[in-house]
Amino acid sequence: MRASRILKLLMMLQSHEKVTARALADACETSIRTVYRDIEALSAIGVPVYSEQGVQGGYRLLHGYRTRLNGLSANEAEILFLAGLSGPAQKMGLDTTLADAQLKLKAALPEDLRHEADRLQSRFLLDAPNWFFDDEKVAYLPKLMTAVLEQRLIVMQYQSWKGEIKRQLQPLGIVLKGGQWYLIAKVDRDIRTYRVSRIELLTLLDENFERPKDFNLVAFWQDSLRRMETLQFPIIAEVRLTALGVKIMQHVCSSYAVNQATIEPVDDSGWHRARFPVGDTPYGCTELLRFGAELEVLGPPKLRLAMEELVSSLATLYR
Repeated sequence: MRASRILKLLMMLQSHEKVTARALADACETSIRTVYRDIEALSAIGVPVYSEQGVQGGYRLLHGYRTRLNGLSANEAEILFLAGLSGPAQKMGLDTTLADAQLKLKAALPEDLRHEADRLQSRFLLDAPNWFFDDEKVAYLPKLMTAVLEQRLIVMQYQSWKGEIKRQLQPLGIVLKGGQWYLIAKVDRDIRTYRVSRIELLTLLDENFERPKDFNLVAFWQDSLRRMETLQFPIIAEVRLTALGVKIMQHVCSSYAVNQATIEPVDDSGWHRARFPVGDTPYGCTELLRFGAELEVLGPPKLRLAMEELVSSLATLYR
């Protein structure tokens, strides 16, 4: 237990120019007094760690000092190789860099962990895109990577659902979701999301921008997903379902709709009453039509009327 804690402490010192005793204690989930003892233990085995006193003080390693990667556990070594997805890396123009990094990492590992990493890579394949969807064409992704990392302004020509637009943006981050790439960028005072595959022309400017200090990519994306779910599923459908219909729901509805659904026990007629979110009326009807005769829409009235009209038109078409 102490060995893993000291190793974690060493990794913290290597990855930061200077770290306070409190920060080390919090990261290692231990007391400051224990950190003092661990620092002494590191010094005793020859690790050049120094302390600086005062309000701005802390611990630091001698400049340029690095330890070998022989402190990795088998699981840690495996997950590092599993995290290196070749598909996304190729899209970003980093496939060669990834291969070189994995080669260097493998060379630094002890023999037994090297074997485990090879075994993992030969037995697991992570295929990011969704089923039955072609791989997205994202020719400008490497340029966007450069713009995000170097905080350079871009001018892009973009095909939105409203038509073609041209904008100057501050690129803040890139997200891969379900095999689709998204650019998060600031335009004027707003931060918006753009589909990378819809960028028709991209120019990197020499001018840099200052990244908002309070911007957090993960928090922004999670908030965007919640807002998108609300916009995508604005109607709460009131329905009755057969037992088969309840099973069908797991396969034809989104996980969001399934998780939000409330399904009552079977009634005397052998049906279940249920409520779950669906898309706006035209799209909602299309979603519900996938249940066939295993579902009847009860409300809201506008949704039921639209469903009646759709089913009637289909009956006329196939009669």
